[in-house]
Amino acid sequence: QVQLVESGGGLVQAGGSLRLSCIASGNIFSINAMGWYRQAPGKQRDLVATISLDGTTNYADSVMGRFTLSRGNAKNTVYLQMNSLKPEDTAVYYCNAVEYPVNYDYWGQGTQVTVSS
Repeated sequence: QVQLVESGGGLVQAGGSLRLSCIASGNIFSINAMGWYRQAPGKQRDLVATISLDGTTNYADSVMGRFTLSRGNAKNTVYLQMNSLKPEDTAVYYCNAVEYPVNYDYWGQGTQVTVSS
């Protein structure tokens, strides 16, 4: 079992920045990837960014160049630095961890990000 705890959401004006954090606990040695997804009202949950065990990152086109995903030294923590935020970035952001080798998805409780115009 893996538990994920997120923090760092909030309300910001367009053009501003926020930093989200996610800490994994439990069977962290089974994790081979972590990342963030987001879900706006009435829409599906979409990938924002992921980072694999070897440090390879993957970003949605909509956030490329504005968001940066990084991992802490202990590798059970990921950070999502969000710059140049837009109103369309408003969503609940969910931390995700993928368990090896079964590719089971764990999810955090979600943190609200609201960008005002």
